[in-house]
Amino acid sequence: MPTPHIAAQPGEIAPLVIMPGDPRRATRIAETFLDDARLVSEVRGIGCYTGTHQGTPMSVMASGMGIPSMSIYATELYREYDVQRIVRVGTCGGISSDVAVRDVVIANAAHTNSQVATLEAPGLSLSLAASFDMLRGAVDEARAHAEGKVHVGSVFSSDFFYSDRRDITEALDRLGTLGVEMEAAGLYACAMKAGREALAVCTVSDHLKDGSGDLTSDERETLFATALQIAAAGLLA
Repeated sequence: MPTPHIAAQPGEIAPLVIMPGDPRRATRIAETFLDDARLVSEVRGIGCYTGTHQGTPMSVMASGMGIPSMSIYATELYREYDVQRIVRVGTCGGISSDVAVRDVVIANAAHTNSQVATLEAPGLSLSLAASFDMLRGAVDEARAHAEGKVHVGSVFSSDFFYSDRRDITEALDRLGTLGVEMEAAGLYACAMKAGREALAVCTVSDHLKDGSGDLTSDERETLFATALQIAAAGLLA
């Protein structure tokens, strides 16, 4: 059944879903990465496309910005459309000095200041982590074929885009956190609750420590080839 946010009919969304944040990026992925992609939903301007990649059915749909938006779409995809795996393909801000703008980060775990880590188990803060088989498939692909530098480690999923809490960034850096973004923890929490699988693969678009980067919106939309290649390998693992 269609949901309040997704109009696709049963069977029109594939079990494997690529999920960028930006609807324009979802359309570009559908046009350039999937074969025979067709639009199956467009509620609120969030297009969902289904086609194939390397002969395997695959869909692409945007998540919007932030954990709440991601959680709505991921929950409905897992619960109502029987999606098995979702991979987030997006951007992050660099935290660690080991990463640079245009590097790729494969997020094996997501720290967060969101209550999404505590809602399901009051009194505890859940460990929000990627699914192992997807993580292994993505890392294997990165090590064998990826162009450019790829890192594997934790990210920080923030509930706040604008924040002056530099002490938090410095603490996360000391703890080995590679970058900051706004959706991975929500996706991992939804996958955990649904008993499904998830992974986040992000391109570093700017760096919080040295101020480098700050890619334009057009660059953010187009500079995803390596991350997308790695993400697809995670879906197909």
